[in-house]
Amino acid sequence: MAAVDEHWLEELAQRVVRKVLEAYRTEAAPDAATWLALAGAAPPADEPCLLADDGHLLRGYVDLGAARLGFCPEACRTPPDLAHYIDHTLLRPDAARGEIDQLCREAAEYHFASVCVNPQWVRLCADLLRGSGVQVCTVVGFPLGANETEIKALETRRAVQQGATEIDMVIAVGALKSGDEALVYRDIAAVRRESLGVACLKVIIEAALLTEEEKVSACTLAMDAGADYVKTSTGFAKGGATVADVRLMRRVVGRGLGVKAAGGIKDRAAADAMIAAGANRIGASAGVKILAG
Repeated sequence: MAAVDEHWLEELAQRVVRKVLEAYRTEAAPDAATWLALAGAAPPADEPCLLADDGHLLRGYVDLGAARLGFCPEACRTPPDLAHYIDHTLLRPDAARGEIDQLCREAAEYHFASVCVNPQWVRLCADLLRGSGVQVCTVVGFPLGANETEIKALETRRAVQQGATEIDMVIAVGALKSGDEALVYRDIAAVRRESLGVACLKVIIEAALLTEEEKVSACTLAMDAGADYVKTSTGFAKGGATVADVRLMRRVVGRGLGVKAAGGIKDRAAADAMIAAGANRIGASAGVKILAG
């Protein structure tokens, strides 16, 4: 077993306690599965999970002087309903009707949160999944985010009319990098107006193209414009989701918004890492493989 850093253990305990006290003072305590993520307390990559070593790490707390221990084991585990975290995704431009049919069959069988498809397939997916409990997600301004705001709004309106219940929009990346935050805000707000009350709005910030300061700005603008989630990536840029980006995004949005990790998540270990970092939705084309472990 890797040596446990006593300073990290102490800092972990202090941060968790601070977050617990803050949450109860505001009467907004989160569920148990999010305590460590909210505290920013995910261990370094070379540190074991509390449950990963048959209790040796817990006994280490006792050796350090703890008289009593209390923790929620769910905070270290991926929830058993992992399927409900996954947007079963097929956004390839060459995806054919038969593949969309299969995507929907798999989503209904495994009870994924949604299928995420290109706009031309929304009506079909809505028909195939009616009554299944699986949401229909589509993309707007995808994958570049460079459409005019009016076009993004029109895309959203049309998608909702055809049965979309979730919208994943790409921000105006170029505008953000040009310092035009007002345009980025208006862009998100316009899509929000077309989806409000009908569809959940996830805002793709395309983190791989942004500086850390720009990531913070993008998440803040999404919050201000009324988004429900911020999302890491389209999967079509030079990089996808990273644990560091998910942690940063969760710190910025707190408990107010969801965080969706997408792009390059191909197995259970990657999905577990994203959830531990603070993601509560995973976008992946490998959903069945992820569930298979």
